[in-house]
Amino acid sequence: MVWKADNVSVQNLTVCNFLGGSGEAGNEVWWNGGDNSGMIGGWGYTGSYLTATSTYFKNETTAAEYGIFSSNWIGGTWDQAYASNFNDSGFYIGACQQMCHQTMNQVWGEFNALGYSGSNSGGWMLIENSRFDNNEDGFDTNSQNGDNPPPQDGACPPGVTPPVAGAPSCWVLIHNLFDDNNNSSTPSSGSAAQGPYGTGLSLSGARNDTVIDNTFENNGAWGAILVPYPDSGKPCTGGIVGWIGAGSCLFDESGDALLDNTFVHDGYFGNPTNGDFALTNLEPGPTDCFSGNQEQGGGAVVSTPSNAEQAYPTCNGQTVPASVNSNSQSGRFQNEVLCDSRVELVPGVKPPCLATDHYPQPSKVVMQPLPKHLATMPNPCAGVPANPWCRAKKA
Repeated sequence: MVWKADNVSVQNLTVCNFLGGSGEAGNEVWWNGGDNSGMIGGWGYTGSYLTATSTYFKNETTAAEYGIFSSNWIGGTWDQAYASNFNDSGFYIGACQQMCHQTMNQVWGEFNALGYSGSNSGGWMLIENSRFDNNEDGFDTNSQNGDNPPPQDGACPPGVTPPVAGAPSCWVLIHNLFDDNNNSSTPSSGSAAQGPYGTGLSLSGARNDTVIDNTFENNGAWGAILVPYPDSGKPCTGGIVGWIGAGSCLFDESGDALLDNTFVHDGYFGNPTNGDFALTNLEPGPTDCFSGNQEQGGGAVVSTPSNAEQAYPTCNGQTVPASVNSNSQSGRFQNEVLCDSRVELVPGVKPPCLATDHYPQPSKVVMQPLPKHLATMPNPCAGVPANPWCRAKKA
């Protein structure tokens, strides 16, 4: 753990089997700026050539929870990092006050409940050149009452420009691969266990995020989904109090951009609305936008609603109606997500599955070994004259 210590670099490190349990346990590598404080306590970091995993599993109470983690922090970069076998997420960034200014480059998350999870992590964020595969749900960023303050909002702070030219917001996901996220044998616990099987990317109650020039491949339910996030409790900042009953808090999604992405064999589970991408919003709000997305080879995308690209080509801030009320296809999509996620909005009331629906069900946990050829940190002594830290090679 790096505790409120600015500009600390951690390099060339493997952490294994730091398990969950009592206290602040279960995070393998953690830049911690003040967990649960609601305040920023750390600035700047570098993490490179990091590996985080777990090799054994007894139950979800003691399972390793997160791989590489940043909370209550502003500014930092992860580069060349790998995380697997976690019951929440391989990578996590949260509670950064819509001013995250963090970069993930060349990271790889697999065999987790979620390859990446980010709660209330907005403002300037760049996730690029990375892969999320063989998870329950490949990548999820959300608004929620936890790692406060919500909501998650990728809009640019005043005076800040997007990290990618032409992006309509400052939170940008670009040049990544989301493939084969259909795994029902990962450890999974808590809200992460409700990630919908077969989904490459979930924007859950997320706002003003840009997803551009990525590839979604072999995700059985959906390549990408834009959905509300139901929660409970306080502070519910930016959420709708009491939307689904007393004490509830609903974070709707809005203003997200899905641009120039490629979809390959997504939605093959074949349930209603399964396809390349789908969305539903439960309240009127700023429009999402969809443009330039295509299936491999140039075919038209399979989306819900089916005319998303024609109806909402630009994120211009115009208010659109609640899609679940105005489009029956989006209403069916909402129910399919609840079915796949195994979510009971009302305790004791089963999710609204159709008799014909078939999604993976939780199965026996299988812990996977590390890949054999992870990137190795370059030799810092290569090409350097002999010195007290680098000895000259013997003839």
